Amino acid sequence: MNTPALRALIQQAQSRIGAREQLTQHIEQRRTQLHRSIRLDEGDADRLLGGFVSAYVEQVPELLEAADEVAREAGIEARLKPVLRLAQGFFLTQNGDAVADDLIGLLDESYLAHRLIEEINDRYITYLGQPLIPLDTTLANLIAHQLIGEECANRLDAQVEDIVAGLLDEQAFSEPSVREYRERLSNPRTLAAWKRWPCLSRQLGVDLQLNAQTIPG
Repeated sequence: MNTPALRALIQQAQSRIGAREQLTQHIEQRRTQLHRSIRLDEGDADRLLGGFVSAYVEQVPELLEAADEVAREAGIEARLKPVLRLAQGFFLTQNGDAVADDLIGLLDESYLAHRLIEEINDRYITYLGQPLIPLDTTLANLIAHQLIGEECANRLDAQVEDIVAGLLDEQAFSEPSVREYRERLSNPRTLAAWKRWPCLSRQLGVDLQLNAQTIPG
């Protein structure tokens, strides 16, 4: 995992001259389209959403590192590695070059990474009765979807669905090794390992407190 390169990319994007102003302008154009269940204090909406975007993007390297460590400890590395490589590939080319270099561009790549984990989790819940990674970012992804824009976000969603369909089809869960893997997912070692990463067991929307009261998870 080349998470140092991801962090450097994110830091560079955040420190670019005019990055915050560009992000603020983008948010001003999009925030009126937010889902009605997402309530913001009008006087502080732009600041809160700007903080949300930064946290949403910054969460990706931490998520990949946590997942990589837990996969090794729980003995499920072979299943999880392809997912992590795909998520990293959204940000970096095979040569390690950046795919995007501004916060708005990185929001798109971060959405792909978070949505990939969400779709993978849905597959594991369907076939194994529990998620691969105990991370619920449904609310955060809903906010990001609307900040990106319906048309673009829908294209990204379709891309993620195509990737997951090719990576984890129904046949993948009918393999003889699936029963053993399912036992590993529910193994106390796996659960204990994830408890060391409490920030990954809550929605970003909860942590960010996007309104005066914490949005329930």
